[in-house]
Amino acid sequence: MKGAIPVVGNDRATTENTESPQGPLRRNLVLLIMTVGYFLVLLDVTIINVTLPSIRVALGAEVSELQWIVDGYAVALASILLTGGTFGDLYGHKRVVLTGLSVFGLASFACGLAPTSDALIGARIAQGMGAAVLLPGTLAIITGTYGKERAAQGWAISIWAAVGSLALPAGPLLGGLLVETVGWRSVFIVNLPIVGLAIVASVLAVQENNRASSQKLDSLGLGLATVLLATLTFAFIEGGSVGWISAPVLAASACAVIAFVAFILVESRSQSPMLPLEFFRTWEFTGANAVAGLMNLVALGTIFLLTLYLQVVQGHSALVAGAETVPMFVPLSMLSPISGRLAARFGPRLPMTAGLALGILGMVLLRRLEADSGYLLQLFPPMVCIGACLGLLTPAVVAAAMGSLPASRSGLASGANNTARQAAGAIGVALFGALAGTPNAVGSFLEGLHTAALLGAGLWVGGIVLTLTLSGRPKPVCMRYERTPIKR
Repeated sequence: MKGAIPVVGNDRATTENTESPQGPLRRNLVLLIMTVGYFLVLLDVTIINVTLPSIRVALGAEVSELQWIVDGYAVALASILLTGGTFGDLYGHKRVVLTGLSVFGLASFACGLAPTSDALIGARIAQGMGAAVLLPGTLAIITGTYGKERAAQGWAISIWAAVGSLALPAGPLLGGLLVETVGWRSVFIVNLPIVGLAIVASVLAVQENNRASSQKLDSLGLGLATVLLATLTFAFIEGGSVGWISAPVLAASACAVIAFVAFILVESRSQSPMLPLEFFRTWEFTGANAVAGLMNLVALGTIFLLTLYLQVVQGHSALVAGAETVPMFVPLSMLSPISGRLAARFGPRLPMTAGLALGILGMVLLRRLEADSGYLLQLFPPMVCIGACLGLLTPAVVAAAMGSLPASRSGLASGANNTARQAAGAIGVALFGALAGTPNAVGSFLEGLHTAALLGAGLWVGGIVLTLTLSGRPKPVCMRYERTPIKR
């Protein structure tokens, strides 16, 4: 029968109509709106980097404070992403996306007005909270809007990844232009009109999903996850600043260990856990999220160091430095649709392996950088390799993660994957920043950059090992195998 596919439920094959109740025009409009939300979240991951030297001068921020300006957003985003997905499953993804957009817009306004580095860090944390509530719902709404049509849903996810990824090259360029012409505060204010249009369009075009009302909010799990990520990130940042064997670092590390153990105990006993530990028995879920974490840990840590290298070590302006980092992001936008098609046809293992191999080459090439290195021969090649790595890897790990859980938990699957990426990204900025230290000490900074590049290459080798253990068969997000529900 045309428009129908077999669906396995409770180990029994059935047939389910796959035609979406929404027309093509409305579906495509919803796709556009949700990619705008994803665009905003990624824009504020990359646009901040080119502003750091200006913020350091304007607010008198230390390197550790600059790391928190980047990581405050990432830690909040990672801490609340799973709850954002659960909120959507509970109360409806449309309602939660609108809430996330509103919080993100207000926090962006506060960032633009921040009088001190501490105030800016606080506003960035609030901005990350809004992003965390917003992000899982964008992908969940897309997968629900396109129903169970395999080709259409795979195409929509590829577009979501590709258009959202345009924020990565747009961030350095737009940020550099705004810093040079208007000032660093404008990189936050620019979010406001986009947020306003997205809210109006969402109200008019997006339909609410069916909610899984049996789920409950795991407040204790949320609190422990937040403490775990915040203390772990603090330990990395302060370790590079005041020394690894110091009272604040040891105390933060101890808190992180206690929070981790408590989180495991709470989640294993909770009736409605924020992150059901049973899902980690599925290797597809565990492996995909582990690789996603390694991807962002290395990539975001590298971007942080390269931005300081270009502007502080080589003395380039924000606009020039932003333009010089574009080759790292353009391949991401160009290769995402190709990766999506490869993952749909051959499974995620092929594009993931190819991407990681290119990334390893890029990290090895970064070890050649010196203070006076030329752009075309020394910097351009590794940036292109790293960008190609992200372009091939990102859609594939998203597809693998979304296909690893039942359709009813799409919010959790999206939240878990993004949590792994953002949490690891925050640790990557803290770790690589700690290894390199202040860019004003050029010699030690370059030595630390070389060490970070070697570490990143090694971690991505581990990512290849994990990827090769995943299933090589296509498992698109529209065809999940929902077995007997897990008993609580």
